Amino acid sequence: MAVAKKRIWGWMAFDWASQPYYTLGLTFIFGPYFASVATEYLQGTGLDAETANAQAQSIWSTGQVVAGLFIALTAPFLGAFADHSGRKIPWIAGFSVIYIFAAFSLWGLLPDSSSVWLYMAIFFVGFVAAESSLNFVNAILPSLGDDKEVGRISGSGAAFGYWGGVLSLILILLLLAENGDSGKTLIGRDPLFGLNADAKEGTRATGPFIAIWYAVFMIPFFLWVRDTPQDKPAKVKLGVVAANLMQTLRNVAKRKSLRNFLLASMFYRDAVNALYAYGGFYAALVLGWEITFIGIFGVIAAIAAAITTWLGGLADKKYGPKPVIITAVWAMIAVSCVIVGMSREALFGVPLDPASQLPDIIFFVCGAIIGGAGGAVYASSRSLMVRHSHPDHPAEAFGLFALSGKATAFLAPALIGIVSYWSGNVQIGFSPVLFLFIVGLFLLRWVNKDGDRAEWSA
Repeated sequence: MAVAKKRIWGWMAFDWASQPYYTLGLTFIFGPYFASVATEYLQGTGLDAETANAQAQSIWSTGQVVAGLFIALTAPFLGAFADHSGRKIPWIAGFSVIYIFAAFSLWGLLPDSSSVWLYMAIFFVGFVAAESSLNFVNAILPSLGDDKEVGRISGSGAAFGYWGGVLSLILILLLLAENGDSGKTLIGRDPLFGLNADAKEGTRATGPFIAIWYAVFMIPFFLWVRDTPQDKPAKVKLGVVAANLMQTLRNVAKRKSLRNFLLASMFYRDAVNALYAYGGFYAALVLGWEITFIGIFGVIAAIAAAITTWLGGLADKKYGPKPVIITAVWAMIAVSCVIVGMSREALFGVPLDPASQLPDIIFFVCGAIIGGAGGAVYASSRSLMVRHSHPDHPAEAFGLFALSGKATAFLAPALIGIVSYWSGNVQIGFSPVLFLFIVGLFLLRWVNKDGDRAEWSA
């Protein structure tokens, strides 16, 4: 299948444009900054430091739970609607407007703000917009190549996105984000544009930076990617869309490989998202890292993700996506064990010198593994979904894929929030992630490595 290179590059531009919301927003800059603001606010209400840390993590978890449930409930219907109308680009454009507005608004979270619930909500509105756009973008993937090429394109697109995350993070660290003690950026300069370090304006500028980055780098996508032309666009009737979607869901129950793949991905993708979402929190609350140090950690993790995801795409092309997913999940199980068992004071119960740098070194290694394995899981999972999708209904298929990724999206944050609150300990609170990875790995046993599209077509 011959596909214009510009269309493939335009499709990959979405990953480049949207990645900073995850790299800068969710994990390495805004997330840890939110944690520090929420913790300070909670301590001001009379809570001790450890309890305030755990409850700050619970607030963040609440946002993830609500966002995940909303995406899970809407994605399949929106995908079916887009398939019937033949139009995906208008949906992507609409969600892009919401994304930009929400990202820009993050500027308003002041260091002494009591509006932590408001800005948590704003952040996750943008997150919903990013994830909803991604569902439609993923639905374009099957039209870019055959099964083997799709694996390589998916891996290359994800890797390209991670390089965008690396570059955006480096720019933020060098030019904007201030160190908590010195008020200087990583290169020892005041934040750009005369931003006030005492008011954390350099760190808060991450929001407008994400918005502008997305607006600029989505231009190639909208120039080079078009909906597949239709002789006569279908007139969409909501009742028909809903009926067809219900029939699709009933068919899923009869397809053993697809059913188990969607169930498996419910668990392991939920766990991966938890690793991304709480990595910065862990570094800030458990290891006491400053924003700039977390940012350096993020650069290393994102570079590892870019390289490993690209290599994963090549492995996907040669061996198929399933072995790549299994290998990556095992790597993240090992990392999760370390996160639960390590603190500044001890490693798996063995006391450490408070001045020891061993926890920092170990977590840097963990970050590289999280970035690389998580990127490979993301790229190969959507490649495996292509092998299970009906060629005439890709958006509906990826709506179900989004449902599987978000139907239990409340589970990891909810369990982390509950266990964190109950135990009053950030590390113990993270332990449910291990369970989710193990369940996902177990269910992959019944997934056909080549998918079941041939059976479905027959």
